Amino acid sequence: MRKFLIIAVLIATYSCKENTNKAKAEDAAVEVSAPEVKLYTFNGGTVMVNNLELFSQDTTYQGQTKEFADPFYVISHPKGNLMWDAGLPEGLIAMDEPFTDPSGAFTVSRKDSVVNQLERIGMSPSDIQYIALSHTHFDHSGHANVFKDATWLVQQSEYDFITSEESQKNNADNYNAIKELTKTQTLKGDHDVFGDGTVVIKSMPGHTPGHQVLYVDLAETGPVLLSGDLYHLYQNREHKRVPIFNYDVEQTFHSMTDFEALAKENNAKVYLQHSKEDFNKMPKAPEYLK
Repeated sequence: MRKFLIIAVLIATYSCKENTNKAKAEDAAVEVSAPEVKLYTFNGGTVMVNNLELFSQDTTYQGQTKEFADPFYVISHPKGNLMWDAGLPEGLIAMDEPFTDPSGAFTVSRKDSVVNQLERIGMSPSDIQYIALSHTHFDHSGHANVFKDATWLVQQSEYDFITSEESQKNNADNYNAIKELTKTQTLKGDHDVFGDGTVVIKSMPGHTPGHQVLYVDLAETGPVLLSGDLYHLYQNREHKRVPIFNYDVEQTFHSMTDFEALAKENNAKVYLQHSKEDFNKMPKAPEYLK
């Protein structure tokens, strides 16, 4: 009888261990299962830089010009959709000729609206739950007010900067571009948008007080980093050159160091948002529908 009891105990013990191991394996499977995150790239216009010297503290680019891309993005996550940046003002679409600013430094143009472009992926503004701008310069906030029903994810320092009395008076166009974004969530540092580490806003001040970049872990290709205006040119990334109009040069250098560490740690593909070469590498909206 004792022999049979021992055998029964052994069987029960083995069964419990097997069930425990199975449960642990199932838990592990859940932990490593990544959500389906996609990145859609759109054309927010073109910036012709007529005076590239503005983009370095020295005379490196003296006498040079360069055409910049000006994209915006939609990040699609099972928990919602985030728009990153908002291109140039949509008022440019109706203009017959590109617009040159009074200083002559920039000539800008835009050919298509955000509504038309979202239709290519079967979305409308109401499908965007969050909007985040790398910063509030005019070439990144163009159609922001279209998304007044979305939650604006903005660093507290950037919000204070752009909504200040001084900005409203001296940079009225920049302020007016975001003034209808009343559903705000102010941030003080990094922010995990969907709570699972796949879409993370990273605070990288310097270009403006609350400049930020975006980390996205894509289901198909892995981590990417969207640079905002931390870098405009690959030469600036290589040589750590800073535009003369940055808000804080030292902060910019610190952000560059943090950015490179983040890219290396995650083996992330870096996309410089104003680089035409990088813009051309990224698949555009209709390709996602095939």
